[in-house]
Amino acid sequence: MASVSLPTPTLVTDRLRLRPFAASDADALWALHSDAHVLRYWDSPPWRDPARAERFLAASRQLAEEGTGARLAVDRDGTFIGWCSLSRWSPDHRSAALGFCFAAPAWGHGYATEAAGALLRWAFEALDLNRVQAETDTRNAASARVLEKLGFVHEGTLREDCVVDGDVSDSWVFGLLRREWQPPAADRGPRRAAAG
Repeated sequence: MASVSLPTPTLVTDRLRLRPFAASDADALWALHSDAHVLRYWDSPPWRDPARAERFLAASRQLAEEGTGARLAVDRDGTFIGWCSLSRWSPDHRSAALGFCFAAPAWGHGYATEAAGALLRWAFEALDLNRVQAETDTRNAASARVLEKLGFVHEGTLREDCVVDGDVSDSWVFGLLRREWQPPAADRGPRRAAAG
């Protein structure tokens, strides 16, 4: 575990702004994570208690304070559309895990690819990572496509990895190595706005 805090960056792409979470994001987080359609392939059931949003925000701050990752809200034209995270950061192994979750109206527009690409660029440049791992439910073809567009390689299957409300599912494991990383095209490249 890192011994110092990891400042959560603010990143700007052509269409999106990735920023640290704020207390004012609680309602949007609740709407996102209580949507059963959005969470149908998630590794936990939809939220049933609005207080979960506050715990999510606290966990996001804790990631940064402990130096184990960064979780960023993603805005489009000032409206929250989802989030993207880098967790399990290990400076010793130069590795981390990528995650993301977007509201259904944001699907199919390339926002997840754009946001994750910006976060990966920051991670490879600022954290000097060698490897980023991501996992997705084997039924979640859309998330698998996002990872493949970003250059991730399917490395295997975790059999019966998750049990959510009695539903057993497998997970695909994807990996991206620094030497395989291709930064986003110049017109989609992130511009670091600030750290904080």
